[in-house]
Amino acid sequence: MTGIERTDLAGSRDGVREVADGVLMITRAVTNSYLVVTDDGLVLVDAGLPRSWPLLCRALEAVGGSPDDIAAVYLTHGHFDHVGTLRRLQRRHRVPLHVHEADVPLVRHPYRYDRESSRGLYPLSHPGGIPLLARMAIAGALGVRGVDARGDLVPGVAVLGGLVPVATPGHTYGHLALHLPDRDVLFTGDALVTVDPYTGRVGPQIVARAATADSRAALAVLAELTATAASTLLPGHGEAWTRGVDLAVAEARATGAH
Repeated sequence: MTGIERTDLAGSRDGVREVADGVLMITRAVTNSYLVVTDDGLVLVDAGLPRSWPLLCRALEAVGGSPDDIAAVYLTHGHFDHVGTLRRLQRRHRVPLHVHEADVPLVRHPYRYDRESSRGLYPLSHPGGIPLLARMAIAGALGVRGVDARGDLVPGVAVLGGLVPVATPGHTYGHLALHLPDRDVLFTGDALVTVDPYTGRVGPQIVARAATADSRAALAVLAELTATAASTLLPGHGEAWTRGVDLAVAEARATGAH
């Protein structure tokens, strides 16, 4: 529908590609956000890193839109790598920003988050993540500025476009996945990723302790993802997963916390 490349191998390179009907994945530095074309207008799921802005504009152009046409941004959580373009969207284009109430302070201060291990020392014991973290830094990961978002996303209460928030606390205290039932798609944010920037490990998994508040809880809430029965999972980091949520969750549980 858009002329954008369609592939299931997203996340390994920068660009814009269609990964489901009316869903464009925007990837910069192994970090994904998603532009969703809905009957209620254009919706952005997560906001990537600051230097993903040109790719967001490319995605919007592909569907005949502009930043002014975004009806809402829905955040899975408030970490720095998911809020990088929010300030520009809010101040220049007056786009409404929404998140779970528990992550409102994190969106405002996106580097102040609880974690189980030191993020500074973690790469020393997991050198596979160093190239990915370096790419994120180049894409603006060290210079993200927070904003105020509306803490009005409620699990189970549908929002624009028929997106249904799913409570998945653990990575952050207010983390949500977003289910799009009519397209059999689940935006997992960092509740389940297919590449971990902190380790470089590929495959379905939760994010490393260096960026996760409670890994035990993060593993436990994978059951909430399974309950959606979604076929296509679109993570915050890594490739789209099209082999069903059950297999993805089974692999993530087998991998465990790291």
